[in-house]
Amino acid sequence: MSEPMNFNPNSPIVLACAATGIVPFIEKLGGDIDRIFGNAGIAPDMAGSPTLKLRLADYCRLFEEASRRTQNDNFGLWFGNQFAPRDLGLWGYAAVSSPTLGAALENLVGLFGFHQESSVMRLVPGSNGLIRLEYRIEAPEILERRQDAELSLGMFLNVIRECCGPHWSPEEVYFEHPRPQLWQEHEAAFDAPIYFSQPTNALAFRPDILEKPMPARDLKLLVTMQTCLQALGLHGGEQGMFDRIRTAIRVRLPNGAPTLDQIAAELRISAASVQRSLAEQGLTYKDAIETMRQNLARMYLEQRQLPLTEVALLLGYSELSAFTRAFTRWTGASPRAYRQSLVRH
Repeated sequence: MSEPMNFNPNSPIVLACAATGIVPFIEKLGGDIDRIFGNAGIAPDMAGSPTLKLRLADYCRLFEEASRRTQNDNFGLWFGNQFAPRDLGLWGYAAVSSPTLGAALENLVGLFGFHQESSVMRLVPGSNGLIRLEYRIEAPEILERRQDAELSLGMFLNVIRECCGPHWSPEEVYFEHPRPQLWQEHEAAFDAPIYFSQPTNALAFRPDILEKPMPARDLKLLVTMQTCLQALGLHGGEQGMFDRIRTAIRVRLPNGAPTLDQIAAELRISAASVQRSLAEQGLTYKDAIETMRQNLARMYLEQRQLPLTEVALLLGYSELSAFTRAFTRWTGASPRAYRQSLVRH
């Protein structure tokens, strides 16, 4: 597999899966693959890899170059329009395996930093009671990014359509770039009014869809994707034993609290080695389970669309009442009261 040439570790990156399918898409439009990729500084066989990283500037240049060389001004618009959520790799699978659409979008936002750097993505209240899913690259050196903005909102649209059906459309769509010549195609692609020269790129929609269940919900897969994406996004060396233990605990929690022997077997070390590694951090095995549950509980409770029963299952509790008792012991407040206090603040 090719590696990026002269990769600057300080350059913002994006996972290469965001370019899944671009090679056949260019070919379909009659573009010159070698010339387009060569001008972007990317090897064609890197596009679509779930773990390889691309410079964000090169990724944006790839789509701008593809638009120019295929003479298709709306290349990014139509590429994003046909992009399947699972082709986003770990990030996409985390979204589609979430319990509800609201949780899916919150997972997209919460995990975005592990997928793409020097960019912002957030869910915010908009006008007229609408919710806005906003996206913008913040790297100042990336000036040409229109194609990226249009393909990204198309990708996010298809995550929502995964839940609401292929004919769902937002109320409004916003782009930061000026109105292009063939802007009517944008209204056709999103089936919504489009506003250009806006402060950010965004989909605006009614909040009632957030409660809808995702058709492919899978809590175990969700936790696995979250853990793998976070591990992949970490900068630095290989995980130490303490981090490996915590990762193994987290992945197994939706099946119930794992035993010491289960974690030791998964890591192919002795139970005594697990205990010794934890002792170096001042923890017993029971402490490690408890600490992981506490940290995850706070994170999940911040995801307001995630039902409390789902939070309990993700933490390995078979009943909501058991989670409620544990959380009240940790914090002095029930999970529901804790979540309400977050809203007030």
